[in-house]
Amino acid sequence: MTKTDKIIILGGGSAGWMTAATLINQFPEKDITVIESPNVPTVGVGESTLGQINPWLDMLGIEDEDFMPHTDASYKLSIRFEDFYKKGDGGFHYPFSRPVENNLTMGKQQWFIKKYLNPEIKQSDYATWVYPNMSFVNNNTLSKNEKQEIPGFRFKYDTAYHFDAAKFGLWLQEQYCKPRGVKHIQEEIEMRRIVQDSDANIVSLNGYEADMFIDCTGWKSILLGQTLNEPFNSYSDLLPNNKAWATRVPYKDKEAQLEPYTNCTALGNGWVWNIPCWHRIGTGYVYSDKYVSDEEALAEFKKHLDEKGHDYSESTFNSIKMRVGIHSRIFVKNVCAIGLSAGFIEPLESNGLLSVHEFLINLVKIMKRDSVISQWDKDSFNVTCKNFFDEFTEFVSFHYALSHRTDTEYWRDITNKSFHEKRLNDNSLVLNMKAMMIEEDFYKSTGGAHCIATGMNYDAVSSYDIYKFRMDGEEIKREIEMRNTMVKKWDNFAKTQLSLYNYLKTNIHKDGN
Repeated sequence: MTKTDKIIILGGGSAGWMTAATLINQFPEKDITVIESPNVPTVGVGESTLGQINPWLDMLGIEDEDFMPHTDASYKLSIRFEDFYKKGDGGFHYPFSRPVENNLTMGKQQWFIKKYLNPEIKQSDYATWVYPNMSFVNNNTLSKNEKQEIPGFRFKYDTAYHFDAAKFGLWLQEQYCKPRGVKHIQEEIEMRRIVQDSDANIVSLNGYEADMFIDCTGWKSILLGQTLNEPFNSYSDLLPNNKAWATRVPYKDKEAQLEPYTNCTALGNGWVWNIPCWHRIGTGYVYSDKYVSDEEALAEFKKHLDEKGHDYSESTFNSIKMRVGIHSRIFVKNVCAIGLSAGFIEPLESNGLLSVHEFLINLVKIMKRDSVISQWDKDSFNVTCKNFFDEFTEFVSFHYALSHRTDTEYWRDITNKSFHEKRLNDNSLVLNMKAMMIEEDFYKSTGGAHCIATGMNYDAVSSYDIYKFRMDGEEIKREIEMRNTMVKKWDNFAKTQLSLYNYLKTNIHKDGN
């Protein structure tokens, strides 16, 4: 059994301070200390979130207006993917929010009838047709949608954030954690001064004792990996990328470039992220050093920035080596790992902070049972977190699995790889081909598999021809015209709203800073 009265979190950054904020909010009576090295810089990759962060913010009672002005933050409504299917494919979106249907018998499949009747329609039209909030994305505007002019769009839960993760960690530290009693020690922990008992539980770090230790030391994984020697399972067979070049570039036309989505562009040996924050754009090239040297990758990245018209003359380029995979267990003895120290999926689909708040919510659940944690509690935590991690890993791999690019060795190897054979479990919707061919399962899914599949020209139902027999011609035309009218109505409303830049200036960054 592991006591939880006194907890030490080793490591700061966004993961460490999100952990401290969560624990002090849910267990204000506990003694919580963050120990972080004054000499270790934060990784600084996780500047984009998913909508799942909102329940975590709700749990902590944090409002947008509390942290966004201090973290260079903007709103995000979607993720766009370009050139993943083929070079010059035109790109497609995976929006947040819920699809809105015309009638219950047709669901999302209605778009495929439209596509069958109008083959020239691009795959990118799918998101605009199915997700009303794409009207904001397409017009680069935003509103709280209080009268539901855009049906199904819930501002509080269907928006995510672009922000500076380092600033977010600092805001949590100074404005949330310390005022609530979290202690903060800046000190380099020495491996030789990590004391364990006869059962391998950790007793103290540099003489600081606790009942339970949270490892937030990033890819070093000082407690779980180095001290307890918990095996690490690499997912490099499924996800090829292991390096990144990251930088920041200034705006040239802020109102136009400050867009409400993360843009992901596939290049010859990986892909580039574009994350527009309030003051500047965060961007980086994720690649595999199996196919390209670091120097070649940097040149490829700079060529892309040149093509996009970015000025990087004053920018610093940071090289990041990624460890993709997860430890066999993430709660071992009296140590629980959160963040990169537990595991990491490459940055595609903005998942860097996703596992942090999802693992923390699971940790709170087992800690709520009692003031001690049993082995059963630890095992259930490990299974729950591992299943979540594996399912999201397979979702990320789906973006590669559906590619038809063959222009480089990198993409040729991807298109010749059997992702089905390398799957992590048999329950994954995105890689279980039998389930994907069952249209009800595929199209009723609330996840994003149908967006990725459709955007990459993969119709899970396999043939448009089946649709022409479902309704008579006149009824089909009425349904499609009704939807066309709705889409135009949403678009017309979005055009009248504030640009994202002016919305943020009016509601969040009121002083312009």
